[in-house]
Amino acid sequence: MPLHFELVTPEKLVRSDEVYMVVVPGTEGDFGVLEGHAPFMSTMRNGDLLIHRSASGEPERITIEGGFAEVNERGLTVLAERAEVPA
Repeated sequence: MPLHFELVTPEKLVRSDEVYMVVVPGTEGDFGVLEGHAPFMSTMRNGDLLIHRSASGEPERITIEGGFAEVNERGLTVLAERAEVPA
């Protein structure tokens, strides 16, 4: 089962996708989220979200600034102050 992932900034919904795993730059350290992760909430530091579309292969990087991440039964939602999506 894929993980439902959403990345939102104050301006817009940046990404809504089904992915394998996302690694989030939490203020207490990086953490990975897979489908079925226990409910969890964390503040984030400035850094890179690593979005893995599959178990193998290079992750996509999106640089974010601040915000928080929430994992619930619907998936992972990242609310970032800013997000720089590579062109």
